Amino acid sequence: MSAAADLPNREREALSPIRALANQAFSRAAGAPLIPGNSIRLLKNAGENYPAWLEAIHAAKRHILFESYIIHEDDAGRMFADALVAQAMEGVRVRLIYDWLGNFGPASRAFWNRLIAHGVEVRCYNPARWDSPFGWLSRDHRKTLSVDGEVGFVSGLCVGRMWIGEPEKNIEPWRDTGVEVRGPSVADLEEAFANVWAMVGKPIPYGELTSRDALAQKGEAALRVVASIPAMGGMFRVDQLIAALATKRLWLTDAYYAGMTTYVQALRAAAKDGVDVRLLVPNATDIPLLKPLSRAGYRALLEAGVRVFEWNGTMLHAKTAVADGRWARVGSTNLNIVSWFGNFEMDVVVEDEPFAVLMEQMFLGDLGNATEIVLDAKQKVRAPNEPRHRQPVLTSGGGSVGRAAAGAVRIANVVAAAFTNRRVLEPVEARITVMSGAALLTLAIFFTFFPRLLVYPLVLLLAWIAGTLLYRGYKLHRSKAQQKSGASASSTK
Repeated sequence: MSAAADLPNREREALSPIRALANQAFSRAAGAPLIPGNSIRLLKNAGENYPAWLEAIHAAKRHILFESYIIHEDDAGRMFADALVAQAMEGVRVRLIYDWLGNFGPASRAFWNRLIAHGVEVRCYNPARWDSPFGWLSRDHRKTLSVDGEVGFVSGLCVGRMWIGEPEKNIEPWRDTGVEVRGPSVADLEEAFANVWAMVGKPIPYGELTSRDALAQKGEAALRVVASIPAMGGMFRVDQLIAALATKRLWLTDAYYAGMTTYVQALRAAAKDGVDVRLLVPNATDIPLLKPLSRAGYRALLEAGVRVFEWNGTMLHAKTAVADGRWARVGSTNLNIVSWFGNFEMDVVVEDEPFAVLMEQMFLGDLGNATEIVLDAKQKVRAPNEPRHRQPVLTSGGGSVGRAAAGAVRIANVVAAAFTNRRVLEPVEARITVMSGAALLTLAIFFTFFPRLLVYPLVLLLAWIAGTLLYRGYKLHRSKAQQKSGASASSTK
C-alpha cells in the first residue's frame, strides 16, 4: 500500500490519543461519562416536543418522572395534568417536581392539589423558608421527562400556551428545542431526577429505576447527560472547553445571554483564531430595559469577529450549541452565571455527526428569521433595518426571572467597566451608567431624610440571618446529643 493511501489510517492513529484525551477532559469537566449506544431525535418547538411527550406518557407502564421549571395552569398545563392523572389512576407511578419560584403565579394550589388527589406524587423544589434567607437563589431550572427507563426527553421547553402560540390571534409559538433519547443514557436522566427527588423528600426506593447496564443499546449516538447542580459549574466548564477546542464552527443559540468575562474571552479567542463563531439571541422581551442591556454586551464579541444575530419572531427560548459538525448540546442551561452556577440544569452533550449536521441545518434555518447586529462606521452597535414586530408577541412565560437575572449581570458588568476603564463603553451603556448613578443618588438622598427606611430592613435581615444560624446550631447540637445518647444506650446492652 502506498504512503498516500495509508495516510488516513496514520492520521486516525495519531488522532486516537488526542481524542482519548479530549474525551477524558470532557468527562472530567462535565462530571459525566460518554455513553454510547443511544438513539437521539431532534425536536423543534412545542409542535414536535409536546406530542412526543404525551405519546410517551400515554404509553407508560411502570413509572413517569417529570421535572419542569414551570407548568402553567392553562390549556397546555391542563392537557399534561389530565395525561398524568389518567396514568396515575391506571396504577402507573407518576412523580413530578416543579420549582417554587418558577411557579409562583403560573399555577394555583388547586392545580397541584388535583394532581395529588388523583395519585400523582408532586414535590415542590425549594419553597421559601424562614430558616433559609437566601435559599431562593437556588432554582430547579430543568425540563426533563423520563418514562419506564425506555425513553427520555431533555429540552428548554416548560409547559404553557406561549410555547403553543395562539393562531387565532396570529401569535406565533415560542421558538424552542428539545431531544428524545432512547438507550442506556435514559438511566442517567432518571438518576438525575432521583437525586433531586431525594433532596426534597423520601428517596425513590432502591431498585425501582433501571440501571444503565440493564438497558439495551438503541442506536449509534454517544452522549453525556450533564445534570448540573448549584455552585459546581459543570456545564460552564464544558462550554469553555468546547470554545477552546472548536476549529471551524461554533454556533450558539441562547435565550438569556449574559456571558461572564471568562466565557466572552473564550469566544473572542476562538473567533480571532479563525473559528466561525455565531450567537443567536432573542429580540422580543417583556422587560423593555433588557434589550439595550443585552446589546451592551455585544461590542466585545463583535470587535473580535463573533457574529451576533437577533431572532425576529416571538420569544426565542432555545439553549443549544453545535461545533465543527460533530459536537452539540441541547438543554436548559443559558449562557449566564445564574444557569452555570446557581441552578439545577439538564443538558445532553452529543458527539454524533448526523445529529450535529441536523443541528447546523436548524441553526441556519433560524438565521433566515434573524437580523445580524453589526458595528457601524462609528463603532456603534446597531441592527440595520431592524424589523418591527407587526404581530402580537406573547411574552408571559415566566422567563422574566431569567431575563432579570441576565440584566442584573449586565448592569454589574457595565458599572464595573465604568469604574475600572477596562474597555470602551457604548452609548447605550452610557445610558445605563447614568440611570444607575441617578438611581443610587436618589436612594442616597431618600435615605438621608428617611434613614429608618434603610436601617429597619437591614436590622430585620440581620436578625433573620442570626435567627437562622442560631436555629441551625441548635438543631446540630441536638442531633449530636441524640447521637451520643444512642451510642450510650447501645453500649449498655
